[in-house]
Amino acid sequence: MDFTAQPKPATALCGVVSADGKIAYPPGVKEITDKITTDEMIKRLKMVVKTFMDMDQDSEDEKQQYLPLALHLASEFFLRNPNKDVRLLVACCLADIFRIYAPEAPYTSHDKLKVNIVFFILLYFSFTANLAWVKSYNICFELEDCNEILFNLMSSIIMEGDGVTQELLDSILINLIPAHKNLNKQSFDLAKVLLKRTVQTIEACIANFFNQVLVLGRSSVSDLSEHVFDLIQELFAIDPHLLLSVMPQLEFKLKSNDGEERLAVVRLLAKLFGSKDSDLATQNRPLWQCFLGRFNDIHVPVRLESVKFASHCLMNHPDLAKDLTEYLKVRSHDPEEAIRHDVIVTIITAAKRDLALVNDQLLGFVRERTLDKRWRVRKEAMMGLAQLYKKYCLHGEAGKEAAEKVSWIKDKLLHIYYQNSIDDKLLVEKIFAQYLVPHNLETEERMKCLYYLYASLDPNAVKALNEMWKCQNMLRSHVRELLDLHKQPTSEANCSAMFGKLMTIAKNLPDPGKAQDFVKKFNQVLGDDEKLRSQLELLISPTCSCKQADICVREIARKLANPKQPTNPFLEMVKFLLERIAPVHIDSEAISALVKLMNKSIEGTADDEEEGVSPDTAIRSGLELLKVLSFTHPTSFHSAETYESLLQCLRMEDDKVAEAAIQIFRNTGHKIETDLPQIRSTLIPILHQKAKRGTPHQAKQAVHCIHAIFTNKEVQLAQIFEPLSRSLNADVPEQLITPLVSLGHISMLAPDQFASPMKSVVANFIVKDLLMNDRSTGEKNGKLWSPDEEVSPEVLAKVQAIKLLVRWLLGMKNNQSKSANSTLRLLSAMLVSEGDLTEQKRISKSDMSRLRLAAGSAIMKLAQEPCYHEIITPEQFQLCALVINDECYQVRQIFAQKLHKALVKLLLPLEYMAIFALCAKDPVKERRAHARQCLLKNISIRREYIKQNPMATEKLLSLLPEYVVPYMIHLLAHDPDFTRSQDVDQLRDIKECLWFMLEVLMTKNENNSHAFMKKMAENIKLTRDAQSPDESKTNEKLYTVCDVALCVINSKSALCNADSPKDPVLPMKFFTQPEKDFCNDKSYISEETRVLLLTGKPKPAGVLGAVNKPLSATGRKPYVRSTGTETGSNINVNSELNPSTGNRSREQSSEAAETGVSENEENPVRIISVTPVKNIDPVKNKEINSDQATQGNISSDRGKKRTVTAAGAENIQQKTDEKVDESGPPAPSKPRRGRRPKSESQGNATKNDDLNKPVNKGRKRAAVGQESPGGLEAGNAKAPKLQDLAKKAAPAERQIDLQR
Repeated sequence: MDFTAQPKPATALCGVVSADGKIAYPPGVKEITDKITTDEMIKRLKMVVKTFMDMDQDSEDEKQQYLPLALHLASEFFLRNPNKDVRLLVACCLADIFRIYAPEAPYTSHDKLKVNIVFFILLYFSFTANLAWVKSYNICFELEDCNEILFNLMSSIIMEGDGVTQELLDSILINLIPAHKNLNKQSFDLAKVLLKRTVQTIEACIANFFNQVLVLGRSSVSDLSEHVFDLIQELFAIDPHLLLSVMPQLEFKLKSNDGEERLAVVRLLAKLFGSKDSDLATQNRPLWQCFLGRFNDIHVPVRLESVKFASHCLMNHPDLAKDLTEYLKVRSHDPEEAIRHDVIVTIITAAKRDLALVNDQLLGFVRERTLDKRWRVRKEAMMGLAQLYKKYCLHGEAGKEAAEKVSWIKDKLLHIYYQNSIDDKLLVEKIFAQYLVPHNLETEERMKCLYYLYASLDPNAVKALNEMWKCQNMLRSHVRELLDLHKQPTSEANCSAMFGKLMTIAKNLPDPGKAQDFVKKFNQVLGDDEKLRSQLELLISPTCSCKQADICVREIARKLANPKQPTNPFLEMVKFLLERIAPVHIDSEAISALVKLMNKSIEGTADDEEEGVSPDTAIRSGLELLKVLSFTHPTSFHSAETYESLLQCLRMEDDKVAEAAIQIFRNTGHKIETDLPQIRSTLIPILHQKAKRGTPHQAKQAVHCIHAIFTNKEVQLAQIFEPLSRSLNADVPEQLITPLVSLGHISMLAPDQFASPMKSVVANFIVKDLLMNDRSTGEKNGKLWSPDEEVSPEVLAKVQAIKLLVRWLLGMKNNQSKSANSTLRLLSAMLVSEGDLTEQKRISKSDMSRLRLAAGSAIMKLAQEPCYHEIITPEQFQLCALVINDECYQVRQIFAQKLHKALVKLLLPLEYMAIFALCAKDPVKERRAHARQCLLKNISIRREYIKQNPMATEKLLSLLPEYVVPYMIHLLAHDPDFTRSQDVDQLRDIKECLWFMLEVLMTKNENNSHAFMKKMAENIKLTRDAQSPDESKTNEKLYTVCDVALCVINSKSALCNADSPKDPVLPMKFFTQPEKDFCNDKSYISEETRVLLLTGKPKPAGVLGAVNKPLSATGRKPYVRSTGTETGSNINVNSELNPSTGNRSREQSSEAAETGVSENEENPVRIISVTPVKNIDPVKNKEINSDQATQGNISSDRGKKRTVTAAGAENIQQKTDEKVDESGPPAPSKPRRGRRPKSESQGNATKNDDLNKPVNKGRKRAAVGQESPGGLEAGNAKAPKLQDLAKKAAPAERQIDLQR
């Protein structure tokens, strides 16, 4: 305080005196003025103090008498006297005066005087410890700025005192505890300001208190010990400097062994670090890093609390996001579901506040969790992403940059529709209806949203969206059929059909088990309430508008609601059903709005560029969208305005747009002929023109459109058929493709009218003139596959000619003219000749691949028709099957996709599923994974079909997946790679193919299926091969495959020895009837071989040698197999018989694409290292020992799973005009495949039988120059071309009777 001011005369300062102007002093006390000395003044003041101390509050006369004296002592002279003793004595006097006058104030004016008086009184009381019990304190509240007075007073006491006792500290800190804080706000404010003003003094006392409690554990030092964490939080909020010495103590507590203690500290620090204005993380990095370590705490609640903190931290301190990201990444994979869930909530909450707060990596964690194994986590992730999309993309709340950042969300959410869980599918549908395209928008706005969403989706998301609409439409049809059953009279057949329909509907709802009961209950309500049925019929009628649908859903829900039951699971399930079948997006008005949007894009007046879509993309996507909707909502298209717009699209130059428009007419135009004659008259000539001169796809759709919507279709089709059939000219193949497509579809759609005229076209032109002639010479570039635009027109015409043959036969659906037999022989010859039917070697390798694929697909297509399946011979079936092992990657890929597509629709006989067993030999991992997923899907569908269809039990031979085993055994017994029944390497290949199929079949032992499959294999050994019943070698191979199958089944299942539930039936087409009293208990594989097969002992290294030995069995085009480290060797039996079950097909898409491209490049280089061998005898040393060949040798084992070691190595053919080393013998001429070998080649084969190592057919072969002085020199062996390494080996002969 400032005491430098010079004292003024007391008389001048005294503001109040008695009435007579005199100041009364106690007895014996003389006048106190500035005229006396300081010592005398002190002496007189002491006497005054004693007098006032002896007075009490009841002395009214004395109060009045000494009031002027009190005011006199409060003058500036005394209050600011330089002498400390004077000031103290004055304060004591005034304090006693206040005590005497309390609770009344002895003064009436002079605010400054009041302040000084109160200050000195309280100072005196603080020294005499009387403050707590004297009523004088109440006088302070009469001052306007009493708080400031108190703050100054107490601050001075703390700062000028020798220390703060624990009791005084408790008196201050107790006001910070939440309970006291809420009860007495003024006390809290006083303590808060006091602590701020005394931070430097009181910090040490606070540190000592927390040290006693936190570190030393002395909770008895204060009653506030149990509130230390609350106190730390409040103290930090008041001033972080109060806790400078306490923070290291918290770091110590974070490492406590007590999980609950760590949890309490983490909760505290989460508040300190996360508070908005906190800079604790930057000021105290060691504590921050120690706190981050608790994200990995062993105690689950601690990890959970850490994750919850992250949300506030991200929002209040974006600069700490980098530190948090790595820890959140680990916690997003936490084993605890609740923690993974909270990670998502943390990130989404911050992102919804401001997208800039979260980086792409954090959003990536949420993206990953959409595939979490737990539904709660997946749901939170999906809903969170949907909310972000709606906020930033749909509403554009943060601009284009933010919208671009989360633009991937729409694709990701729709991709989830591919998941098997019905819950995922339903949530995607809900998200689509509420967030991607909100159904509550006005029609025009809703359709604009859908229009540009569809245009910006990736192809997989488009497929998922299309599938979603397809599933919803299918469920609508199921409900419609259920309502139709209600209209029919009650009968046993009707009840059975209704039950089946209810089960089908229940499968489309969450928790199908419970859903069955609720659906049955709903069905009962429908039967009793006719009004409810009418509402449901209106809801699913094709003419129901979106507004009507909304009303119907609410009405049905209202009727089923139970006010007494707040949570009604039955009602929730019915709502799920209604939401799936209600047309909340599409009606006639919506289709008109879509068409208008597309017209604007065509005219160039739309907002395409602003929406991030080019006009061409918008038009094409818009047509594709309308095409999809034409399948699900055909009635909504029936308007002249819509069809006029579609006619405008037909005239556009974009082929895809015109094709889609034709298909929309095909799907929706059933009433055009009667209701819209003007549209009809305009449409017909356009369709004729497209069928004759459009693209192949346009021609197909045009023919189908004419057949679907016109009554005089025979006349219309004849007007197309006749001029096209007369104008066919093989010399101009470019103009052949579209006519062949149109003719093929016409003959399939109207066989009665065009089958006969087509027969002459087939015989005279298709086969004789087109397929059996090669007019042009293909490009010899060595590639096995070329893009569509590089394929020669002649080959494209031949492919369409093969398709025409199939469509013609599928239209006739009979084989009375034996045309099917001739066609099958032609297709078989195409496969045997590797696609070069004329064998003139004028066609390129890539074109041959196209023709092989077309021939194999054609046989498979014909097999879908029962009358043709019966006449397909086992040899033809085997040729078709071997296409899946073609040397060309794309042929294998496309053929497998076509096979799966037909099998999954139950269109192909069961025997064709056995073809997938051959995929075990595919060198590309992605293809094997795809084949395994196809098997899983097919087996699942067939088992489910049998469960859902009671009548299916009569057709178990064609439906039960286990019945594929005999077909597989027969197919593998005739595998052209299987030439010697005792060759361990070949048997290992057989075992791998068997296990590829059996592993999927044996996942579950349903109805004792393991014993059933074992019984089938045993029964086959009691029959003969129907294909060659009298050939002992053929039967021996069949029995050997059976023994390998039994070996695998026995080793993998302990349940296979149980009794089979029924005696299996073997297909007569492949196996003869068991002979009476015939017993075949012979084991066709030795015990040593059995052990080798099961233990997977490594085979010897591959051999480079002459491979001129022809194979007698028909087979496929070979491809190269190379050693590699893709799945390792067969040392561990588990690696052989337990391949990975994970579905990595999507993750491997990029890898697969690279493989597909690189396989077919021209002139690849393969790195093969060979140890030099000197003086190799040309005859005796045709086989190089395994220790002479390094791992780079091309292995003869096709069965092992390996990667391709060099890009393109698999799909490159050696050039036929390549010359071998001059020192070696000339390469033998390549025999024609599929023909019986000439006597000369037979003699050579016999002569060299003992010298040649048989190499599996189905791969490339490389041979070392037999008379080369040193084999391959070390310097030249680093990267030689494949052609320079090998002689031209004679491929295996193919034997097939095309006349059979």
